[in-house]
Amino acid sequence: MHILLTRPLEDCSEMIMKFKSLGHQVSHLPLLSVDKVNHDEIIFTNYKGIIFTSANAIKFLDIKPIDKKLICFCVGNASEKKARGFGFQNVISAEGNVENLKELILQNFDSKSGKLLYVSGETISIDLDKQLLKRGYDINRVVNYRTNHVKNFDEKFVIELKKKIPNIVYIYSQNSALSFLNFVKVYRSENLWMNTNLMCMGEKTSRILNEIKWKKIFLFNPGEEEFLLYKI
Repeated sequence: MHILLTRPLEDCSEMIMKFKSLGHQVSHLPLLSVDKVNHDEIIFTNYKGIIFTSANAIKFLDIKPIDKKLICFCVGNASEKKARGFGFQNVISAEGNVENLKELILQNFDSKSGKLLYVSGETISIDLDKQLLKRGYDINRVVNYRTNHVKNFDEKFVIELKKKIPNIVYIYSQNSALSFLNFVKVYRSENLWMNTNLMCMGEKTSRILNEIKWKKIFLFNPGEEEFLLYKI
């Protein structure tokens, strides 16, 4: 099968190699770029737990001053892997779902245990900090990165892509969906995706792309990408 991956290369290089090893053709169209955001100094000793809703939140954080035994909540496999790679020892993962992450925090961290630090990107799908505040938690959100839409694409790549439209496209966020929709409209390829299966992380993300005619739409969590291949 021909598979189109749309995350930045750093976030999907392993998946590209995995899919190629399985005999699939893989194209790569990064839809978003990620940039660091400067923030006020964080006094990590003020916190008893830390929350990451993406691997980028860990990547752009100066973790040297952090006690790596601090309880660390991660939204999914990618952020868990990144956290463990950076030395965190007490990591709890929600396997890709922010609602599940909230439940894990409620179950594993008492609101009276101390303050929580929530590190995230500028754009979030769910106000996790506000929801936890309502449940009596003392939590501080720090934004340390932002995503920007990629607007310039390699014309040769686009021509080759339109000649052989992928069987599968993976879209990971609402921002990515908006960027992909723009890509489709700019290159006037709205009618070329009728035999393509769209894989979206969440219903809100898939809704953005409903105006394009797809063969089928599947919802998934990170880590399920390979499994979805067997549903086609």
